[in-house]
Amino acid sequence: MAYLEFSNITKTYPGVVALSGVSFGVAKGAVHGLMGENGAGKSTLIKILSGDQHANEGVISIDGEAQAYASTRDAFNGGVIVIHQELQLVPELTVAENLTLGRFPANAGVIARRQMIADVSRKLQEAGIDVDPSRKIKSLSIGERQMVEIAKAVMLDARVIALDEPTSSLSSRESEILFTLIERLRDQGKIIIYVSHRIDEVFRLCTSLTVLRDGKLAAHHETLDGVTRDQVVAEMVGREIADIWGYRARSAGEVRLKVDQISGEKLPAAASFDVKAGEIVGFFGLIGAGRSELMRLIYGADPRDGGTVTIDGEAARANDPYASIRAGMVLVSEDRKHDGIIQGRSIEENINISSRRHHTRFGVLNKAKEAATATKFIDRLKVRTPSRRQNIVNLSGGNQQKVILGRWLSEQGVRVLIVDEPTRGIDVGAKSEIYDLLYSLAEDGMAIVVVSSELPEVMGICDRIMVMCDGRIRAELPRSRFTEESILAAALPDQATPARIAS
Repeated sequence: MAYLEFSNITKTYPGVVALSGVSFGVAKGAVHGLMGENGAGKSTLIKILSGDQHANEGVISIDGEAQAYASTRDAFNGGVIVIHQELQLVPELTVAENLTLGRFPANAGVIARRQMIADVSRKLQEAGIDVDPSRKIKSLSIGERQMVEIAKAVMLDARVIALDEPTSSLSSRESEILFTLIERLRDQGKIIIYVSHRIDEVFRLCTSLTVLRDGKLAAHHETLDGVTRDQVVAEMVGREIADIWGYRARSAGEVRLKVDQISGEKLPAAASFDVKAGEIVGFFGLIGAGRSELMRLIYGADPRDGGTVTIDGEAARANDPYASIRAGMVLVSEDRKHDGIIQGRSIEENINISSRRHHTRFGVLNKAKEAATATKFIDRLKVRTPSRRQNIVNLSGGNQQKVILGRWLSEQGVRVLIVDEPTRGIDVGAKSEIYDLLYSLAEDGMAIVVVSSELPEVMGICDRIMVMCDGRIRAELPRSRFTEESILAAALPDQATPARIAS
C-alpha cells in the first residue's frame, strides 16, 4: 500500500502545462526513482511536494492524510524535506548551527552551545555521518556539505526525503558514502525520492521508479525486477519530433571555427571539434555535462589551460572576449537576466551597446544611426514592441532573446555565432521564429553552435550533434544517425565511453 500518494497533480504556468494529471504512489521504506528528460516535470513535482509551488489540481497524501503545505517551512515541519542541487546551507555558520538553525537549545535565553554540539554529534553518529559539528560549512567539501543537508532530515526524523541530482558534484568515494546513508534511511522506513539522470545509480539504489515525459506520467514501476535500462531510456524519450523545427537542409562550406585540444579548470579532458560555414552544430548533455563551460573557454570568458581556437584559419586570442568579438565570434549566454539583457535600459540601447563604437565619431554618438540600427533589427527579428524605446524588462522572454541576438548581429563581421539555450523559457511561436533566423544565418555562411538541454531541439535544427558527459565530448553524430535513444545513451554517465561516430 502506498504511504505517499500523488493524485492527479496538475500545474500550469502562462502558456505552459508543466504537469498534467500525474498520479502514482510510493510505499513506506522505498527508494523511489524519479526520471525524465530536462523539462519533463520532475523539478516541478518536487517543488509541489516541498510546498515551494502549489498545484492547480490534485492532492498529495501521506499515510492517508491529504497534505496542503503553504510553504517549504510548513512541509519541513510536516516531515518532508527536499535536498536541492544548490545546497541550502549558511557557509559562515558551523555544522551544528546549520542543523539547529531556528531551533537552538537555550538556557535563560542564552544558546546552550555544548548541548547543541552534543545533540548534533549524537544524531550524526546515529546516521553514520562522519563530520565534525564544530566545523564551519565553508571548510567542508561538497560531499560533506551534502551529508550535512541529509543530516537535517535525520535530525527532524523526516518521513519523506527528496534528493535532486545528489551526486552531480560528488566524487566516487563521496557518492558511495551517500548511497550507504540512503540505504540506512530506507531500512529505517523513510521514503526517499531519488531524482537523477544517472540510470546506473537508479538501478542500484531504487526499489521502484516513475518516469515523466512532457509533464505526464510515462511509466510507473512498482518494482525494477525485469525492467531494463533500454526500456527506461525508451520511456523517457518516446515521442516524435514536432514540425515546429522546420529543418532546412543546406550545403556546408569550408571549416570556419576550429577548436583544437582546448582545456580549462572545469573540463577534465581537452576538447576538439570544428564547425563549417553554413553548418549548425548542436551540443547536448545533461546537467553538469560541461557544455556551457566549454563555450565560455572558446569565447574567452574563462581562462584556458591550453589549446587553440581559429576562425577561418586565424587564431583567436585566448582569455579575451573582446578579441573574440573583433575576430568575428560572439556568444549568446544561457542566462538572459544576468549575462544578456541590460535591465532598466531600452531596446534601442540593448541592441546597440556592442556596436556603439561604429556609431561614434570624434566622441559624438550618432543617434540617428542608433535608431536606424534598432529599427532594422526590431523589424528583421519581429520583436513585438510598441517602440524601440520600450524598457527591455517589459518584453517577453522570447522578445528579449531576439533583442540579444539583434545586438550581436548588429556587430560587423560576425562569422561564428554560439547560442547557449536559445529558446529556454519562451513560447512556441517565438521558438519557431528563432529557428528560422538561425537557418537564415547559416544559409548566409555563418557557423553556428547551439547548446541546448532540449533533445528534440538539437535533433530538430542541427546538422551534427556533439554529446557531452562529465566534461568530455562522448559522441559525434551526423544528422543521418540521429536517434533519441543513441544520443541519450551517450549523455548518461557511468557507462563505458561509446565509439565516436564519424560523419
